[in-house]
Amino acid sequence: MKELRISTNNLEMDVALVHNYLSKQSYWAKGRGIEEVMKSMENSICFGVFDGKAQIGFARLVTDYVVFAWLMDVFVIDEYKGKGVGSFLMDYIMKLPELQEINGIGLRTKDSQNFYGKYGFRKISEPETWMQKIR
Repeated sequence: MKELRISTNNLEMDVALVHNYLSKQSYWAKGRGIEEVMKSMENSICFGVFDGKAQIGFARLVTDYVVFAWLMDVFVIDEYKGKGVGSFLMDYIMKLPELQEINGIGLRTKDSQNFYGKYGFRKISEPETWMQKIR
């Protein structure tokens, strides 16, 4: 690895890489179209992880900066998994000053509970009070 850096500038994001990973490799966004990926990125705070000029990871966050934030589409490309890139990304996001006062940050995962647990994520307390509408 060269020098890792994180950018929140959407103009730097490799949209083709993000779309390819989400639509073909992820379990949560299989088949998501390029237009949907672009629209979701335009309406989120995006975090790209770069090794030199090459993008190797991604996450996006939607928030009102007061009550709630939702973290999603987090990934590191296969060649960089197990090398601390995911931790580098999560450390950056969790330390953002503008997120420190938010009441809660949510996410969904079916296979990375231990990883996110290191950042304080827990199962939803009082799940009987939560509702969702699925399209």
